Amino acid sequence: MADILFEIKVENLETGLRGYPCGYCTTSFVDPQKGLFYMEHPLVDLEKKEPIEVIYLLWNGREGSKQEVEAFNQELIKRSNCSPELIKYIRLLPRESHPMKLFTTALLLAHAFEGTDNYREDGLNIIAKVPEIAAAVINYHAGWGESKPSQPELGYMENFVNMLNVPNVNKAELTRVLKLFNILHYDHGGGNLSCFVGKAIASGLEDMYGSLAGAMAALAGPRHGKANQDSLIFVQDLIKELGDNVSEQKLEESIRRRLQNNELVFGFGHAVLRVEDPRATLLYKVASQYYPDIPLVKMSQLLRKVGSKVLKENPKISNPYANVDAVSGILLTAAGFPYPEYYTVLFGMARVVGIGRQIVYEREEARGGKGTPIVRPSYPFKQSRKN
Repeated sequence: MADILFEIKVENLETGLRGYPCGYCTTSFVDPQKGLFYMEHPLVDLEKKEPIEVIYLLWNGREGSKQEVEAFNQELIKRSNCSPELIKYIRLLPRESHPMKLFTTALLLAHAFEGTDNYREDGLNIIAKVPEIAAAVINYHAGWGESKPSQPELGYMENFVNMLNVPNVNKAELTRVLKLFNILHYDHGGGNLSCFVGKAIASGLEDMYGSLAGAMAALAGPRHGKANQDSLIFVQDLIKELGDNVSEQKLEESIRRRLQNNELVFGFGHAVLRVEDPRATLLYKVASQYYPDIPLVKMSQLLRKVGSKVLKENPKISNPYANVDAVSGILLTAAGFPYPEYYTVLFGMARVVGIGRQIVYEREEARGGKGTPIVRPSYPFKQSRKN
């Protein structure tokens, strides 16, 4: 490896640290042309895996045998039941808040009842318990009553869907889609905002629960995890404006008009990728396979084509292609979960897997077991500023 990885210039300041190397990620990476990898595996190759198999891969750095995965599953099952007091206090939080506020607070509360102050133990405990925590948050916020008792032996996502009190839903369909959604969102390299924030908080030796709560606060913003919610609303607005069976030309006119008015076109672009997000490609395929006639799916497929065509005309746009947020909410809606306010909670429920494992590496394994030092970047003083 070269001694100099990055030459810092004045024009590199105030750019969100984009592209600055500051550590290692031992779980996943994003190739600009091939997409997201978990370890050495392209994520799209893991489509048919069970969630527990992929969690094992990320936490152990390799695929497990059938016996190893089952032993790991049984270990998580033993850890899975939340304290009744935790669920009670979740149901005392203000329902007026956004559900991500409740989810973040629930993780902070969980330390009081579940915490061990051991990063590895707490990381595994959160993975085991987060389906029940997320189900409690969603059911409470939605006014759907108390969750059904946790039955982790049903399967990781089967149990989550069973605990949810979603009205008028085909549980088998929703489980199929949520398994895929869950796997696709476990990890995304070491430098995405929520992961970086979680690791930065842990660098001050905050416990796993507090670190992940901070990570979830970072995930909640519209530039990060909330993008899937905004992308769905964007497609719904296009249908209201243009109808169900709009032509390519009419959609293109609408997109151009929005851009001319400095309005956002949601669901396109990526910080690293220079191709369509392979996660999006996979979700588009599944949406077309199971829900080809649903208006949201049809509009999203048309937008995928037209949006990229228009955005390619702007030389300043390095990636004019669809990202995973463009279609993930569409697929969840088609599968019977048309509640976009909870999509970031679903995202967070998955992402704690990867962030938790990366925190364990930085606190217990990095630098020969010493762990990384506290995060303390340099901010040069800037004298001139407008008041």
